[in-house]
Parts: sequence; C-alpha cells; structure tokens
Amino acid sequence: MDESIPRAILHKFKRYIVGPARDLTDRSIFHKISLIAFFAWVGLGADGLSSSCYGPEEIFRVLHLHPYLAIFVGIGTAITIFIISASYSQLIELFPYGGGGYLVASKLLSPKVGMIAGCSLLIDYILTIALSVASGVDAFFSMLPPEWQAFKLSIALTGVFMLIVLNLRGVKESVLPLLPIFIIFLLTHTFVIIYGFFSHALDFPQLVQNTQSDLSSSFNELGIVGALLLMMKAYSMGAGTYTGIEAVSNGMPILREPKIQTAHRTMRYMSISLAFTAMGLITAYALFQVSPSDTKTLNAVLLDSVTSAWSPLVSSTFVIITLISETAMLFVAAQTGFIGGPAVLANMAIDRWFPTKFASLSDRFVTHNGIIMMGLAAIVILLISLGSVHYLVILYSINVFITFTLSQLGMVKHWWNVKSTEPKWLWKLSINGVGLLLTTFILISVVILKFGEGGWITLIITGSLVAFVSLIRKQYEITSKRLTHLDALVEATEMAPMSSLSARNGKSEISFDPTGKTAVILVSGFNGPGLHTFFTVLRQFKDVFKNFVFICVGQIDAGNFKGIEELDNLKIHVKEEVQRYEKLALSHGIYAKGIDLIGTDVVEAITEKAPEIMETYKNAIFFGTQTIFTDELVFSRWLHNYTLFSLQQRLSYHGIPLLIIPIRTYKEEDDLRRGVPSIV
Repeated sequence: MDESIPRAILHKFKRYIVGPARDLTDRSIFHKISLIAFFAWVGLGADGLSSSCYGPEEIFRVLHLHPYLAIFVGIGTAITIFIISASYSQLIELFPYGGGGYLVASKLLSPKVGMIAGCSLLIDYILTIALSVASGVDAFFSMLPPEWQAFKLSIALTGVFMLIVLNLRGVKESVLPLLPIFIIFLLTHTFVIIYGFFSHALDFPQLVQNTQSDLSSSFNELGIVGALLLMMKAYSMGAGTYTGIEAVSNGMPILREPKIQTAHRTMRYMSISLAFTAMGLITAYALFQVSPSDTKTLNAVLLDSVTSAWSPLVSSTFVIITLISETAMLFVAAQTGFIGGPAVLANMAIDRWFPTKFASLSDRFVTHNGIIMMGLAAIVILLISLGSVHYLVILYSINVFITFTLSQLGMVKHWWNVKSTEPKWLWKLSINGVGLLLTTFILISVVILKFGEGGWITLIITGSLVAFVSLIRKQYEITSKRLTHLDALVEATEMAPMSSLSARNGKSEISFDPTGKTAVILVSGFNGPGLHTFFTVLRQFKDVFKNFVFICVGQIDAGNFKGIEELDNLKIHVKEEVQRYEKLALSHGIYAKGIDLIGTDVVEAITEKAPEIMETYKNAIFFGTQTIFTDELVFSRWLHNYTLFSLQQRLSYHGIPLLIIPIRTYKEEDDLRRGVPSIV
C-alpha cells in the first residue's frame, strides 16, 4: 500500500481539527490574529477575574468562624492587585514585545535568575489550567445532585483536551466562542455584589457594630498575633488571584498595535474588574453569613442566599445562568495558561533552556508544541490532585510570587542604574520598590504558612524543573563548543583570495549546464555546517556536479513572529545568505543559484519546492548535513535538529534522492587531535 495514503488521511484530519494553514503572503496576518484590548481582557485577564470563583472562597473558608475579618483581607487583596498592576504597567513599557517575568529577570538580573523565574512561571501556568478547569467543573456540579460528584475528574480531563484543540486552531478562535459567557459572568456577578450591598444598606450601623464585635472577639480568642496570622493565612490562600497580571505582559506578542496602549488598557480593565469582584464577593460572604459546603462552591451557596426571597422560577433560573457562566468563565481563564505558558516556553527555548522545537510555530501560527505540553502537564496535575481545588490552590500560590518578586527586583535594579538618564526614575523606582516589598513579604509568608500543607511539593517540583533545564542548557553549550571548529570555515572562506577569473578562464559569468548534474545543497545560513556540505561535495564528487543550487529556509518561530517588519527582515536575511553562497561558488568557477524560502516548517517548505527544482534542474541530487554525536545521549534527538531525516523520508515519496553528510561532534579530549576541514 502507498505509504503516502495514511499521511494524507492524517493531514486531512489535522486540517479538520485545527483548521487550514494561514497565508504567509497576507500582509494583514498580524492584524487578523492579534487581539484588541477587550478580547485580550477576555483571553489574558480572565484568569484573575475568574479567580473570584475560588480565590475569595479559599480566603473565606479559613475565616468563616470570624467572617468580618474577611472584609479586611478583601481590602488587602484589592490594594495588592492595584500595586502589582501599576508595577507591571512599567514593565510593559520597558519590554513592549513581551516576555514577562522571565525576560525581565534574564535581562535585568542574570540569565540564570531569569531561568528560575521562567520555571516558576511555567509551573504557575500549568496550575492555572488545572485549577481553572477543576474549579469550573466544581461550579457546574454545584447544580447537579451530590451523587454525580464521582464524574467530576472525567469531565475536567475532557475539558482540558477540548481546550488543547481550540488553542491549536489559534488564539482568536479560542476566545471568541466564550465571549458571550464572559459578558454574562460579569453582569451576573456585578449584580450579586451590588444587590448584596444595597440589600444590607439599611443595616449599615449594625454591620459596623458586628465588624467591631467580631474583631474584638477574634483578638480575645486568638490574640493579636494569632488573629493577624489567621488573616495572613487566609490572604495567602487567595494568592492565585494575581496571576492574570503577569499574563498581560507575557501576552504582548498577540496584542493589537499599538501594543503598549493596548496592554495598558487591558491591564486597567483587568485590575479594576478583579479588585471589584474579589473584594465584593468576600464582603458579600460576610454580609450573608454563608457557610462552606462539601458539594457546592461558596458562590453557589451565596447565590442561594441572595435569591432565597425570590420566586422559585426566577431564583433557579438566575442561579443556573450564573453558575453556567462561572463554568465557562473558568474555562476562559485556562486560556491564560495556554497563551502565556507556550510564550514563556518559546522564549526559554530560544535561549536554549528548553529544546528549540518549543519555539517553532505551526502553520496556524501557534506554538503547538508548547500548547500540547502545557495541556498534558495540566492533565497529569489533575490526575495527581484528583481535581481538588483546595489542594491545587496550595500548589499554586508560591510560584506566583516567586516570579513577581524576581520581576520587581529586576525593575528596581534597572531604575537605579538609569537614574542619571531617566528624569522620573525616583517615582518609577518607588512604584516597583513598593511592589518588591509587598511581593517579597507575601512570598516569605506563603512559604512559611503553607510549607507543611503541601507548599514543599511546589518547591520540589520547581527545583526539579530548574535542575532539568540547566542540564538541557549545558548539553546545548557542550554541542556548540564541539562544533566551534566549523567556525574556522567561515573565517577561512572570507579570507581566501577570489580566484574566479582564473577559474573561469576570464569569462564574466558562468552559464547553467542543462546536461550536467546538479547538487542541491540545503543550508541554514552562511555558516560552518553549510560550507562543510559544499566543500565535502566538491571534494568527494570532484567534477561530477556542474551546477549548484543552495536552498535556505528562514524558519518563522516565536522569536521573529512579532510583526510584518520582522518577517520582512527575515526574508532579506535569508536572501543575503544564499547570495553569499552564489558568490563563493562563482569564485570557484561553478554555476550557482540561490533559493530563499520562509515558512513555519522547514520540511514542508522544502518538500513543496523540491518538485519544481527537479523540473528545472534535471539529474539533481539533494545534500544536507546532519550532526552526529559520538556519545549520543538518550534525549539527543529530542534536543537537536533531526529534521533532515524527516525530510529524507518525505522526499523519497517523490522519488527525490537526499544524501546526508555527517558532521561529527568532538569530545573535549579530542580537541588537540582534530583539525579544521580544508577549503577546496
């Protein structure tokens, strides 16, 4: 059976699931896939807003025996939101192309500190997905009979899988279907909060008296220190509320131009809505004296209390609509993990902390490897935690503030360093300085208070990831060092005298020989591996090939997919690289033609172009270089570029030969025995 048939079926299935490829020649592509502030608020800021479905509940569960203390914690939460938002607004201006805490810590502190911030942020985003989906399922099952609780984990896992598929289709498509629910969520919860305040407005003097009485009894029962520690513990349980703030700075690449203004507007929408909703719900819990339930979320209990005096039909309808909107809103919040997580992975992959494949884009222009990894990791977390929101919140809170603290520290250092050139340095340093003091205090408090409750697990996971990515970076550095001998080829080539006239017998140009064989050289740029391939073909197949064609594919990845200008620069760079090969071949009296391509997938780009090349250049043979490791590790194929083997397989379907020329990597002890390849 033709092996291409299963591939064609798989290709059609993929297109059905994730949609058709986007057009690279469309100059408006960035406008079409970018988000205006309102949609960015849905896709990025929804994480913080939706945390009102579990953050205030976790706070109130700690304080339900002292309900009016929760009001003070709610005020502290709102203040924290505004302080962190203000400090991150300054971060956005300094890093308009995104990167968030990872980029800030890497650029302003050190690459290793940035790596720690990035690892913390990745785990935070994985937990964002798991926690948001688990909480959404809890909200949905609050409407169902208690005996249905056994199905919650299965529904949560299904939900994560559906979000993976939606995100593989593209960011904008995954936000738009949930937009109506987002609006309903906002309207219903705003109504509940305002209704709660107005329904108790006449009891305001009694409310003040109850608050004073509760505060006094708490101090008498627990002591001042005990009451403060209890409020701090409750405050730490709501730490997951603040993740959406970081998400805006990480999601800068997908925001509509002008990016900075769009980001500021998104941040403003998010901080105001988050502060109002979180503080409002906490206060409503206290006003209605709600009690935690084992089968219902605290918001569901609050809704029952708010609507208890309404007619049964109106009450049940409002509760169902509100809880359905909560469920969908929490699934929207999981988008923060699917948008921000792959972006951090891509940035770290570009810096070689993760395999470079995590920076590659699909033909839908999404970081598909990162999306799949984040989704699978969230599924594992859900299985381990059995979908327990309380357990996930404990894991969640520490990593949020590790990244916040390192980001604020980097910004404080920056404003201090530029104080001689920045007129407003003191004001800006003060904003980030207050943010640093606040986030550091919270981080230390959360670690101490939650260490024994499961916080130690988060620290172990984060530490293990830090160690793992350090090994990956070390492996890349070792490989790069072993290939430095090829750099001498570039230097030697540029220094070699141009002997073109003598080689061409005085002819001003070299003509294409239609009867001669053609060597098609695959190169990634004018570099050591490409030159090694060219000189090896000349040396091993002397006088066999009369024509040379050089193909260079500029791969569009997360590093350069930031605007139409960046793509134009990529095209120019690739064209200049193949032209350097043309000049080199010409200097040796050889006909040469350069072909420059760009695409998200090197294999696809070359496979599509290959039949056209074979039609023009008869008797052509493709050549490419593959790095061979003399001491190959188990994960070498995962870390390094092995696309040439995939390309060889794809070209074989078309009957096109591809010969692979190996480049051996040398161990350090071989350095003295190796030599620089000679130039023909």
